[in-house]
Amino acid sequence: MLEFGQDQAPEADLIKDTTEATFMADVVETSREVPVIVDFWAPWCGPCKTLGPALEAAVKAAKGKVRMVKVDIDQNQQIAAQLRIQSIPTVYAFWQGQPVDGFQGAVAGSEITAFIERLTGLAGDGGLGEAVEAADAMLAEGAAADAAQTFAAILAEEPEHAGAFGGLVRAHLALENIEQAEALLNNVPAKIATAAEVEAARAQLALLQQTAETGPVDDLKAAVEADPSNHQARFDLALALHAAGQVEEAVDELLELFRRDREWNDGAAKSQLFTIFDALKPTDPIALKGRRKLSSMIFA
Repeated sequence: MLEFGQDQAPEADLIKDTTEATFMADVVETSREVPVIVDFWAPWCGPCKTLGPALEAAVKAAKGKVRMVKVDIDQNQQIAAQLRIQSIPTVYAFWQGQPVDGFQGAVAGSEITAFIERLTGLAGDGGLGEAVEAADAMLAEGAAADAAQTFAAILAEEPEHAGAFGGLVRAHLALENIEQAEALLNNVPAKIATAAEVEAARAQLALLQQTAETGPVDDLKAAVEADPSNHQARFDLALALHAAGQVEEAVDELLELFRRDREWNDGAAKSQLFTIFDALKPTDPIALKGRRKLSSMIFA
């Protein structure tokens, strides 16, 4: 992750063209370290010729705090179709593996500047990153009450610190203070409402609320073994496995469901996978492996 004092990326590395073969590495994986702007364009698009250079100039001015990847939709139609690009130019911003912002059309320079500023703010920690890491370590070690106090102290200094806010919600969930966690998420500051750390806490709450709806793991396994095409039983098995702490097994069942019928129940398998991935740390091996497998199925 970018930190204060870290060497800036060479200007040549800030902007690149991508293909269907390299999109995951250039965009999704890179965005786990630094926000990535994706510019969908085509050689015949007039507005693209105006927007592209303006975006490139703004990215270079940010001096490594964001990257830019260009997608020629004529040469990469599968990516454009998957991301439902209806017109160009279209610009998406990815952070922590997910699209978090975007716009269409050749916008004014002031809007580009504001767009870049929003993205650079995602990766910043206001100088409180070490305190958040310490509180995260407390939470991982089971000291949820101490972690909650530390997260709260950080928020007293910086009320819009996304990492501390998400951490405080997760600490309350660990303490089984479900109502307090819900109240926090219902009153999250607008500036960080869609931040990755807040979305992760929201996903963790959603997963916790699902546990009451699951049946016994063994019974659900038997149902799936008796009828592998029973999609509801496989989905319920994934919920039960996750509730039992068997996260990787839950991901495997959802991936198998997606492979069998990606459209079942309005894409429930894909949505549930994203909820699980969002609740994990971006660098968690289960999330990384699961995202790669899902992406390979989507782009196959």
